[in-house]
Amino acid sequence: MKKISLYLCLVTTIILMSSSFTQAQKKSEKVLRHVVLFKFQDSAKPEDVKKVEDAFVALKGKIKLIKDFEWGTNTSPEGLNQGLTHCFLATFASDKDRDDYLVHPDHKAFVEILKPHLDKVTVIDYWTK
Repeated sequence: MKKISLYLCLVTTIILMSSSFTQAQKKSEKVLRHVVLFKFQDSAKPEDVKKVEDAFVALKGKIKLIKDFEWGTNTSPEGLNQGLTHCFLATFASDKDRDDYLVHPDHKAFVEILKPHLDKVTVIDYWTK
């Protein structure tokens, strides 16, 4: 019985160590984040904004260079958003992938959908640490 308990303890320890190592590996993988913030024109209709949102979201399926993608609208109670309402976050593996994304025909087509409705944009890219 002691051997079985010792064996189970050993197996549990190995599993936990393996899981911790895998999590540490994931955390050490640096990625490039491309953060895009939009303020739409006051004249933009809800259906125009929805069209832009859908077009941006669709880029993940069209441009394989995008490793991950998420987006949302501002909910901060601080009132420091300077009119920016939408945040889109695209993740890339390298500067080259991001640069190729920026000139990709599908990204350029998205920009053409966006332009008539855009008032202000802020973009910042950073490498995770």
